[in-house]
Amino acid sequence: MSSARTSSSTNSSVCGEMGDTFGLTTIDDDQAHALLSSGHGYIDVRMREDFDKGHAPGAHNVPYYLSVTPQGKEKNPQFEEEVAALYGKDDVFIVGCNTGNRSRFPTADLLNAGFKNARNLQGGYRSFLQSANQQPAQQQ
Repeated sequence: MSSARTSSSTNSSVCGEMGDTFGLTTIDDDQAHALLSSGHGYIDVRMREDFDKGHAPGAHNVPYYLSVTPQGKEKNPQFEEEVAALYGKDDVFIVGCNTGNRSRFPTADLLNAGFKNARNLQGGYRSFLQSANQQPAQQQ
């Protein structure tokens, strides 16, 4: 069984996207805004109650974890199937959480499931929101 972790520490590649220690393509908030503006999607992997407090425009909530307790985390067993109902395996889409840490795991799972263009959002929704607050507001 191959590990999702790679020894690559590539800082940049095509289109300025960055690889991280999981071998994922990671994008920053400016790249995320550009992808959304050009019609690409956004999967928010936070739990429903966090998503309901605020999310990127047009984001789809597909929680990676169903619950997080002191006893552990319960992964959503239908995660990949729920994403497949929204996006094809060749579609480009963003995977984000609150800070960009948790979303690395579902992004890796999606890449392993054949979703070739899943992009992890570095800094997560928090960074995305801060970036949006520094740009002119856009109505949807």
